[in-house]
Amino acid sequence: MLGGFGGYLIYLALLLIIPIWAQSKVKNTYKKYSKKATSSYMTGAQVARKILDENGLYHVTIEETKGTLSDHYDPRKKVVRLSTGNYHSQSMAASAVAAHEVGHAIQDAEDYAFLRFRSALVPVASFGSNISFFLILAGILLNMGGLFLFGIIFMSAAVLFQLVTLPVEFDASNRAMAQLVSSGVIRNNEERETKKVLNAAALTYVAAALVAVAELVRFILMYVASNND
Repeated sequence: MLGGFGGYLIYLALLLIIPIWAQSKVKNTYKKYSKKATSSYMTGAQVARKILDENGLYHVTIEETKGTLSDHYDPRKKVVRLSTGNYHSQSMAASAVAAHEVGHAIQDAEDYAFLRFRSALVPVASFGSNISFFLILAGILLNMGGLFLFGIIFMSAAVLFQLVTLPVEFDASNRAMAQLVSSGVIRNNEERETKKVLNAAALTYVAAALVAVAELVRFILMYVASNND
């Protein structure tokens, strides 16, 4: 009994530690390379505009948005939004983030399959992540296997979204590196340092996916065990 409880505590600790470690890695890496300017001395906004134009995406606009690392690409409005720090900064971190978000814009323009699939999953994944836990909890408390199973199904949709996000983000980072080099924004040893920023950011998505899969597997095992009793 104690061993099982101890194992459960370790499991919960890992669910907390993995995301915290990933976020810490991102923040520390971003902080370090936000203090180092690229040899081109271009701001994040200039980098984004240059790469967009070189890929013929003149219709995609760039906007400044509030917050820290709130950068994103809006496929509906065709807008690359860069946080204030990255919009104005000439740092390696700003260039990496700007190029990554433009990578998503290029994916959108090329009708990248995984991006389309992820976009299609958004409604069901959002609904699933909001309701799955309540269905699972209700199924456990009321001893109703049907509710428990429905909760697992809805959670699976949210987990699938997390997994599909991985190739989307890794591909955007690969595109970012290629574009930064070919456009001359970064040179020589800057490639290695810029890649560190992109790799650190990718860790958050990997951590989120690992936690989501672990949670799903745990509930599936609980459901199977309850049916065997």
